[in-house]
Amino acid sequence: MKKIISTKNAPAAIGPYSQAVEAGGLLFISGQLPIDPATGAMAAAEIKAQTEAVIKNLEGILASEGLTLANVLKTTVFMADLGQFAQMNEVYGKFFSANPPARATIEVKALPKAALVEIEAVAAR
Repeated sequence: MKKIISTKNAPAAIGPYSQAVEAGGLLFISGQLPIDPATGAMAAAEIKAQTEAVIKNLEGILASEGLTLANVLKTTVFMADLGQFAQMNEVYGKFFSANPPARATIEVKALPKAALVEIEAVAAR
């Protein structure tokens, strides 16, 4: 059985997908963009601000299910420019300082809404 997760703590899905889906004690969180869920505005076009906004959206989805970033097992980071990896990693490291999850980071040609970064995650209950 799968459970569809939907919360106002993160931006609403902008297509035919769920913010997150839970099955077998795992929470699969769709890629989050640096969009403020309250206003719908994008974070400043700067990698550090966008990385922080994205991770806060992940936190919002996790919190809606009584979880935290400590429950995250794996993330995939999509970046428009790997030349900004160090700046993204600096912010990412502040949120995942102890026992960080497994991670893959991939440069892509473009992201929705011209975002600089998008992050998806898998968490465990």
